[in-house]
Amino acid sequence: MSNKIQNSSVSIKVYHGYGHTHNLVLYGHVFKHRPIIRSVYTNNIPANIMHLLRLFFVKPLSGISLTLQWNATLLHSTTQEDGFFKFEWKSEIEVEAGWHPVSVTTRGELGQVGSSGQGKIFVPHKTQFAFISDIDDTVLISHSATIGKRLKVLFTKNPRTRQAFEHVATYYNLLALSRTTQEVPNPFFYVSSSEWNLYDYLADFFEYNKLPEGIFLLNQIKQWFQLFKTGKTQHDGKLIRVLRILDAFPQQQFVLLGDNSQKDPAIYSSIALKYPEKIFAVYIRNVRPANENNTNDLLSALADKGVYTCLFKHNSEAIAHSKSIGLILE
Repeated sequence: MSNKIQNSSVSIKVYHGYGHTHNLVLYGHVFKHRPIIRSVYTNNIPANIMHLLRLFFVKPLSGISLTLQWNATLLHSTTQEDGFFKFEWKSEIEVEAGWHPVSVTTRGELGQVGSSGQGKIFVPHKTQFAFISDIDDTVLISHSATIGKRLKVLFTKNPRTRQAFEHVATYYNLLALSRTTQEVPNPFFYVSSSEWNLYDYLADFFEYNKLPEGIFLLNQIKQWFQLFKTGKTQHDGKLIRVLRILDAFPQQQFVLLGDNSQKDPAIYSSIALKYPEKIFAVYIRNVRPANENNTNDLLSALADKGVYTCLFKHNSEAIAHSKSIGLILE
């Protein structure tokens, strides 16, 4: 779901960007040497462990000067300490809805001039709804609340043997076409506490399971010695990323989807209470019964503000609720 071109010394990884004419955003990383790309899928556990480890044996490059070409405009940025870069700009011309190609190149010393990465930016149609979804334990069975179980499935499985929740692809594709057409799908933003190391891993999982293509917004990249803390970063960053999406699309109503394994109910509740006019509905998958009462309390407060809410275990329940409120038309 991202494209890249690299020479022997530098690899520019460009992630899907998003926005509209007056607010366009593109993210990426710059690494030393080309990343490992999976070409073979196997049930062999040692092979899967080795591939996962390689995703965390990355060498980010800081201070690399970059240029983004957008139509006839050239924009400039520099990588941060962890190799991360961000471009944010306004287009001089009206941007049509759809996917738009972009090119990011190095522009500096150290013999690295000429490395480039190709990516694309998604500008959604002015559909009525946009969807923001968590990934782990919302779409992908991950056991996020139990580090041992989480690491076991992460190490021993590959993106095509990981298990999605039953009928989640059916549900999300129904949402993607809610009150719109196949040619003009609703936008999906996948916001997760998982690290950018897992971008290709997750993109592969989503494509293989035929989930709607969307924008991934992940967490700060980790090194190999931080692997046992994967998915355990601060959740404040997740709140900020969701708020940025809301700010970028002031004319759309949003549906938030998450689970109660960690902080989604609290994060989504704070957002919906602050912007009840922008949040149409909040869906929380009940994966931790011990958190059910607290989750219900948070959702009840949202319902009092006129936000539709649903605490569900099975996607069939969420589909039925979405139909009952007109989010999915019969």
